[in-house]
Amino acid sequence: MCCKTNRRFLLLYASQKGQAKAIAEEIYHQAKDSGLEADLHCISESDKYNLNSEKDPVVIVTSTTGTGEPPDTAVKFVKEINDKSLPSDHFSHLRYGLLGLGDSEYTFFCNGGKIIDKRFQELGAQRFYEVGLADDAVGLELVVDPWIAGLWPALHQEFASRKKERNHTEQPPSLCADAVCNSCINSRVERLKLEVSGVNNDLLAKAVTKSELPLQGSQPSLFHSVPPLSQLALNVPALPPEYLEVHFQESSEQDPSLCCVSESSVFQVPVIKAVQLTRDDAIKRTLLLELDISKTTFSYQPGDAFNVICPNYTSEVEELLHILGLSEKKDYFVCLKVKAGTKKRGAAVPLYIPENSTVKFILTWCLEIRAVLKKAFLRSLVEYTTDAREKRRLQELCSKQGSSDYNAFIRDVGVCLLDLLHAFPACKPPLSLLLEHLPKLQARPYSAASSSLFQSGKMSFIFNVLEFPTHLGELRRGVCTGWLLQLVSPILQSSTKAEELLIPKISISSRPANIFHLPEDPSIPFIMVGPGTGIAPFIGFLQHRQKLQEDHKDWTFGETWLFFGCRHQVKDYLFQEELRCFAESGTLTHLKVSFSRDAPAAVEAATPKYVQDNLRLYCKEVSRILLQEKGYFYVCGDAKNMAKDVNDALVDTLTSERGVDKLEALKMLALLREEKRYLQDIWA
Repeated sequence: MCCKTNRRFLLLYASQKGQAKAIAEEIYHQAKDSGLEADLHCISESDKYNLNSEKDPVVIVTSTTGTGEPPDTAVKFVKEINDKSLPSDHFSHLRYGLLGLGDSEYTFFCNGGKIIDKRFQELGAQRFYEVGLADDAVGLELVVDPWIAGLWPALHQEFASRKKERNHTEQPPSLCADAVCNSCINSRVERLKLEVSGVNNDLLAKAVTKSELPLQGSQPSLFHSVPPLSQLALNVPALPPEYLEVHFQESSEQDPSLCCVSESSVFQVPVIKAVQLTRDDAIKRTLLLELDISKTTFSYQPGDAFNVICPNYTSEVEELLHILGLSEKKDYFVCLKVKAGTKKRGAAVPLYIPENSTVKFILTWCLEIRAVLKKAFLRSLVEYTTDAREKRRLQELCSKQGSSDYNAFIRDVGVCLLDLLHAFPACKPPLSLLLEHLPKLQARPYSAASSSLFQSGKMSFIFNVLEFPTHLGELRRGVCTGWLLQLVSPILQSSTKAEELLIPKISISSRPANIFHLPEDPSIPFIMVGPGTGIAPFIGFLQHRQKLQEDHKDWTFGETWLFFGCRHQVKDYLFQEELRCFAESGTLTHLKVSFSRDAPAAVEAATPKYVQDNLRLYCKEVSRILLQEKGYFYVCGDAKNMAKDVNDALVDTLTSERGVDKLEALKMLALLREEKRYLQDIWA
């Protein structure tokens, strides 16, 4: 923990999927070029640092997960600093800078970082550098890059102030935001000239022949650049140190179990039912799958989500094997070890790559081969192309000068490794580079759309088959939803009884406990807002409530409201018949439905278009349930627009019904969240 230099700072990261860790590692490597020493640790490694006695500056990089929670690695840390018994000067000795990562499509943007920053302030810590909040919706690098560039003058000024304090016993001035910004603008970032076989960046630009240059007036693309970018000298990032060594070994043994790629117990369960819930002419195709969990120990409550462990597409894996020249070795075991003498701090073999895995198994089950390429990966790929033009373009895409091209041709259009290798045919990276840069293939979460009390031993879920264009305009399906569709197509297309078909199986695992559950007291009323597939957990809620009402006729049950919405009443009104039955039985006391794309003549007069319109229409009842009757409010579905619009409708409801201003209404909603009575299950 002690460093030789007297310009040490403590660098902590809290990461959910590796983004914050990668940025912290970039800061760690750049620190040396600035004459500083970063003491890097995951925030969960509390045995390796001690903030209570820390004397040097602290830099924190943290992401946000879920609906505004700190990442899993920071949960214990946040719990400890939130100890109410801590005095207000507990961290008065700390000087810190914080970079938060988030996505503005979610309601609680960068809330993981905001939680830590707010608590540090309450405990007396002072900032030596302004807080940075990076938005993944527009590009993290738009904030991350200038924030890191400004960190170095901020740290140098902090150390200079400390030296001045020691020499003159004066209080160090705080570096204000304007000073930091001016430092960012005026500071010169050392230009890293890329050396490739002894040929520098400028010579590479000249090595491209006139016939290879794009025509004047032509448009840039993934592979082509145009002036002024094509003529600029570039600031390219430092080459990430390689740290994995790969050896291939022939074997006829089987691949490891999928349990090895999951952090929790994995259950292989049969799909006993598959139904298309939408009409063929609906804009989105929605499927319902029913799983038989009766022969497992898997359990769930209504409102719970679970993971589906899915593979990459076989066709894409085979294509990648072919391009990389690994087709003949696809069934070889991969033996991994850390390279001797690597400069990467904390280098280790990825834990999600099981021992005795074949090349094909790794590309199929372990790596997110559809992941959008990061700049660090592009920088490394420069070393593995023999074509001068490809080298130059890859440099541009990972450079500071090429940020707009990176956003336009890679980030915004979701270019993955396979897309890039098609566009850059001379680029042939080794398997080790993929293992170093591609993230873990994540299991996909889905909400249970059933109640085990209502149908014992079974669990249902629904999903839209995701379809989106590639950078070339070709249609591509989602990794998991496309795979599930392929898997159950025989059931969907066949008139044969399910028991006579070959029953497909999928692997599932439980997710960490959540609070998106029914009130423990059945007499408490609640409101559900779930347009589209957001209705899934509420089907489970209503099944559970119906069974309770059947079994406990002497109990008192509160009101239940459901605000559902879809595009067309006849095309994509999910669970229409089930909802009608719930309403007729009294399980669902109020059903309010909106159809956003139907012509006025196709629906009842003055029918609201969206769920938030219906909420405003019934603002008196919503206000009564939430404030007078202490009811619950649940929202499930799209985070990009719907969740924000619903939140705005609630603010309008409170301002109109309670006669308060917007700020006071927001405070009331914040209190509902603290009381766990305003709950969200949303996704981008």
